[in-house]
Amino acid sequence: MAMNIEQARLNMVENQVRPWEVLDARVLDVIARVRREDFVAAEHRQLAFADLCLPLGHNEVMMKPVVEGRVLQALELQGAEHVLEIGTGSGFLTACLAGLSAHVTSVDIHADFTAAAGQRLQAAGVSNAKLVTGEAVNEWQPDGLFDGLVVTGAVHAIPPRWLTWLKPGGRALVIRGESPVQHATLLIHEGAGRYREEALFETDLPYLSHAEPPPRFVF
Repeated sequence: MAMNIEQARLNMVENQVRPWEVLDARVLDVIARVRREDFVAAEHRQLAFADLCLPLGHNEVMMKPVVEGRVLQALELQGAEHVLEIGTGSGFLTACLAGLSAHVTSVDIHADFTAAAGQRLQAAGVSNAKLVTGEAVNEWQPDGLFDGLVVTGAVHAIPPRWLTWLKPGGRALVIRGESPVQHATLLIHEGAGRYREEALFETDLPYLSHAEPPPRFVF
C-alpha cells in the first residue's frame, strides 16, 4: 500500500518533533515545508519520516527528525543570519537552515555528498545556500564570520578554530563526547573570546572524519 506522504509528514511534526520540546513555530513550519522525502536515498523513501537515523554512505547518517528540530530551534534564527553548516550530508538540514536565515555556507568532506545535495537543493528552489567540499576539522577556512554554526556529525572535542568563526552574539550547536552518550552542546559567543555553554540533550551520532576520539591503548 502506498504511503500517504502528507499524513506521514504531519505525523512526524506533530507526534515526533513537537513532543520533543520543539515549539518554535518557524522551525516546525520549515520542517513541514521542506520535502524530507526528496533528500533521502530512493531505497529509504518509505522511512523518510520515521524516528530513525538514515544511512547516507561513508558511515554517515541523516539525523532523526527530532534531533534536527532541536538543533534548528537552539540556533534561534530570525531570518537575517549567515550560518555555517559543517557536514552537508543529504542537504535536508541545509534547506531548513536556508529557510530560516539569510544565507547558509555548508561544507562537507565528501564531494559526492556536496554534488548530490546541490542537485536536491536546486530542485527544492533553495538559492541562498553555498556548498563547499573541504575538510573543516583541520584545513578548510571560511572567508568570513557567522551568526550561527551547526555541526551535523559528532566530535570528541570541539576544535578551537571553529569558535573563532563565530561573531559576538553568535550561537554554535555541536554534538560532542564519547559514543554512545554524546551531548548536544550550545555555545554562545559573549564577546572578547568568552563562550557560554549549555548542554541540551543526549544523542549518538557517527564522528566527523578527523574528529574521532584518540585511540586507546590496552596493555
